[in-house]
Amino acid sequence: MKINTRQFGEIEFNPDLLINFSNGIFGFENLKNYLLIKVDDDFFYWLNSIEEPEIAFPMIGIRVIDDEYPSEKGGEPFGIVTMNSDIMKITINLKAPVYINQDTKTGVQRIMDNDNYPVNYNLFKEG
Repeated sequence: MKINTRQFGEIEFNPDLLINFSNGIFGFENLKNYLLIKVDDDFFYWLNSIEEPEIAFPMIGIRVIDDEYPSEKGGEPFGIVTMNSDIMKITINLKAPVYINQDTKTGVQRIMDNDNYPVNYNLFKEG
């Protein structure tokens, strides 16, 4: 299969790599199938919609920030990143992680019922 993405241009991929979000992602509940893209030299993962290839979410593995972040049914937690031209204003959403289970090729987004996890956590800090 092929999709034409905004971030990477045309990508050919094996349908077995698709991640299914049965409930979608908050605000994008109608989009169910995504391709998880990682370029070797890129810091971010990209969760790219198959149904609407122009929609992609930059993400980072939350365990890079917090190695004790809660797990969910074999899924690895990722945080959606809000990009900004000022690197000090790039944030990650720790409140609503995306869990991806590579074995079952499924994903789910949850809201953490814990005030320790902010919606806009600064990814980069001075000093």
